[in-house]
Amino acid sequence: ARFQTVVLTSGTISPLDMYAKMLGFTPVVSRSLTMSLSRRCICPMVVSRGADQQPISSKFELRSDKGVIRNYGSLLIEFAANVPDGIVVFFVSYIYMESVIQSWSETGVLSRIAEHKLLFIETPDSIESSLALDNYRRACDQGRGAVFLCVARGKVAEGIDFDQHYGRCVLMIGVPFQYTESRVLRARLEYMREVSQIRESDYLSFDAMRQASQCIGRVIRSKADYGIMVLADKRYVRADKKNKLPPWILSLLEDRLVDLDTEMAVMCAKQFLKELAQPISKQSQLGTALLTEQDVLAMSTTDGFSSDTQHFKKLKYSFME
Repeated sequence: ARFQTVVLTSGTISPLDMYAKMLGFTPVVSRSLTMSLSRRCICPMVVSRGADQQPISSKFELRSDKGVIRNYGSLLIEFAANVPDGIVVFFVSYIYMESVIQSWSETGVLSRIAEHKLLFIETPDSIESSLALDNYRRACDQGRGAVFLCVARGKVAEGIDFDQHYGRCVLMIGVPFQYTESRVLRARLEYMREVSQIRESDYLSFDAMRQASQCIGRVIRSKADYGIMVLADKRYVRADKKNKLPPWILSLLEDRLVDLDTEMAVMCAKQFLKELAQPISKQSQLGTALLTEQDVLAMSTTDGFSSDTQHFKKLKYSFME
């Protein structure tokens, strides 16, 4: 073999056993670690109903439902009015995003969003999307605030970070399942069923939740960052979906934050922002998000590193920065 040891690490490798099945190997070590944070810096929540208590979902039979589209619009309006800086909204596909935007334009939703923040849209054209992203960041830098509408599995979802004020909230509209009539996907599903004994429904659900996790994970990129993660679809309430979220998100998804309507979600978001907007000191992070002097000394002794004064100081300040 070309490599004797392979290490796979990611914040969205969940559930771990599915990756081993897909790649066809038995891991020597399989471990899930929690985030070392001194404060609750993310607020994940599941919004399953609009203010009128009508369930919301991107299921195919509900995609053209005017009530669902209206409730998604109302949810975004409320968050745009109450969340500062940047908000990133992910849709399940370009086609669905275009149909929702058209409906929002006709019903005045876009105008109401524009009263609070500037609005930018990702397109299949990479140059147009890059320009929109640059202007979005500029609007956030200038304190105007902005909303960026984009697509799961697109350029923004895969490789763009929305750290600090660029992403105080991520809103995932719907469950991003793949297009099941794709020939490539059908061949992949058949191969995994025959070779790895992975059922079609299991893989599709796993893949959708992996993509949703990647989208909402854009909001938190450092230990000093904070943001809100909104999963807006009634299907996220179900255990078979919710439990496929990464443990570091699931551990903070309290029961009170599941199965919310629009008003309850906004109330929870306002309370979270009020608490997290306070300055954070390095002293408060020692022992959790930052190593103490004793921690560094213990590591240098245990791992055989030199514990002379100069080396210790370099280690100390590298962890404190």
